[in-house]
Amino acid sequence: MSGEVRPGRPSAGSGFAVPLGRSLLLRLLAVAALVSVCSIAATAWVVVRTTAVAIRQEQGKDLADDTKTYDALIGYAARHRNWDTVGPTVAELGRTTGHRIVLRDGDRTLADSAPVPGRPYVPSAKPTAVVDPLSVDPQRLPAAARDSGIDPRVVGPYRLSDEEKARLLGTAREIAACLRAAGATARVTVGPSGRPTVRTPDGQPVVARCEEATLNTPMPSERKALDTLDALVDSCLARRGRGGVDVLLDGSWRAARTESRRSTGPAADKDVRDCVASGRAEQLRPYVAPAAQLYVSSPGDRTATTFLSLSAPNKLRIAWGAALVLLVTVAVTAFAGVRLVRPLRRLTLAAQRMEAGDVSARVEVAGRDEIARLSAAFNAMSRRREQLESARKAMVSDVAHELRTPLSNIRGWLEAVEDGIVPADEKLVASVLEEAVLLQHVIDDLRDLSAADAGELPLATEPLSVADVLAQTAQGHGPRAEAAGVRLVVAADPELTVPADPVRLRQAVGNLVSNAIRHTPPGGTVLLRAAGDPPVPARAGRTAGATTAGVRIEVSDTGSGIAPEDLPHVFDRFWRAEKSRSRQTGGSGLGLSIVRKLIEAHGGTVEAHSTPGTGSTFTLRLPGFPPPPR
Repeated sequence: MSGEVRPGRPSAGSGFAVPLGRSLLLRLLAVAALVSVCSIAATAWVVVRTTAVAIRQEQGKDLADDTKTYDALIGYAARHRNWDTVGPTVAELGRTTGHRIVLRDGDRTLADSAPVPGRPYVPSAKPTAVVDPLSVDPQRLPAAARDSGIDPRVVGPYRLSDEEKARLLGTAREIAACLRAAGATARVTVGPSGRPTVRTPDGQPVVARCEEATLNTPMPSERKALDTLDALVDSCLARRGRGGVDVLLDGSWRAARTESRRSTGPAADKDVRDCVASGRAEQLRPYVAPAAQLYVSSPGDRTATTFLSLSAPNKLRIAWGAALVLLVTVAVTAFAGVRLVRPLRRLTLAAQRMEAGDVSARVEVAGRDEIARLSAAFNAMSRRREQLESARKAMVSDVAHELRTPLSNIRGWLEAVEDGIVPADEKLVASVLEEAVLLQHVIDDLRDLSAADAGELPLATEPLSVADVLAQTAQGHGPRAEAAGVRLVVAADPELTVPADPVRLRQAVGNLVSNAIRHTPPGGTVLLRAAGDPPVPARAGRTAGATTAGVRIEVSDTGSGIAPEDLPHVFDRFWRAEKSRSRQTGGSGLGLSIVRKLIEAHGGTVEAHSTPGTGSTFTLRLPGFPPPPR
């Protein structure tokens, strides 16, 4: 039938779900993807590295990886007005980088780190870079290109005199000491122009603290340079129809006090920004070296124009790279395969051992993936089989023991009659009949337990009065209790009803009463009590979410009680608290096991509580009638 779930097989979502991150399938896919990515990445790396090496060796354009040469030449140009003394700097850069560095101005070579006698250098169509401190390449030196493309090392007319440097340095130190006295941390840094700055630990300038504004006041030499810059900017703005501005040391500006403030709008800001940038470049141009072309190539090359060729060394390098990729791929795949196959082999060996009869076979559980779940399930199955095998052996032994005694007695009496030792009178017949009844009792108990285990215990459920069931049970065991000197007391609400099989419920309560009478000394009391139980969840098969009012039946005695270490075993088959008891005094050891099976068949539970020397209480909890459907 559609939707049917067979017993013993886990259904979807039944607790066997594996977390997505622990899924074996995903791990296999991840391993395959990892191998592919590693192969592609390694191949790409080999190709890129091989191509890069070939280009560096034959074309020599590696300035993108090493900006040292470009930065050093920009710094030189920012501090010098020409390239007359750049030769030692270029030679040192060529020695440290291992490349041929050529600096040219149009058709004239300014410096060459590795000139070849008799072989003039032939430049390529496009230089590696243009060295201009007033127009720094933002891709090579992004930090230096932030200020309108002008390298911060270009000082020009803004360089302070020694007297101005000393005065500002003293002021900066006083401000730093003031900040440290106020609990702040400050340090003094000196810029390329010689102007000191007080900075906090985060690297930002201090503003409006300890009279820091006095440190930002332009010195006379700076004021003179700013006036020149203001004139250049105002001239540019006038050509665009804009008012003048005052440029500050940090590159910002403000509207001139004698002019209108019409230059504060967005469009005016762009005009001012362009004019300030062009004015600074025009002002600083005389103080820096002119722009020059930089060419970087391999040592000994007479030209920067090369092409990539698959030479023998390059082919050998590619072959070694491919072999390495293949080796790594095989190694990773083999490692992953071994890790995945090893637990499966352990499971196979353990299953073969179990097939050979070793019920103690176990496997090691490591991880939380599907194989780990399978290993845990195998161990649970092995433990369960070992328990069942032990229980089977113990049950066979117990059944043989329980049946041997009455059969031995019957056989002994019959052999005595046959030999003429004992007359076949009514007393003998009664004794043999008693043994046969005990034997039949054990067989009936075993049959009931077998039917309950198989789920085939027949139940004819009907509404029962709990008080009537207890009264009938007490009446049936009255003679035996009177002979043992035990008083039976029934206390039950006559209104209590429960859906149950009358024969099976009386059998369960009767087993408890019989057990209580057997363990209660003369003069003791056995109490049969019933009361309503709080609502409990409905049994499987009823409306989801419904609750039923249950019934609680208690059988208490004032006997010797059960030791705490023996209490968990009272419902085990063939278990007796006193191992030395005989069958006549201790019962078959199946009564309480039958009670548990009968109550569980009704959808209830059974519990045992006992205090040694005081007595025991067995509690049966049965579900009541379900509420009407909504």
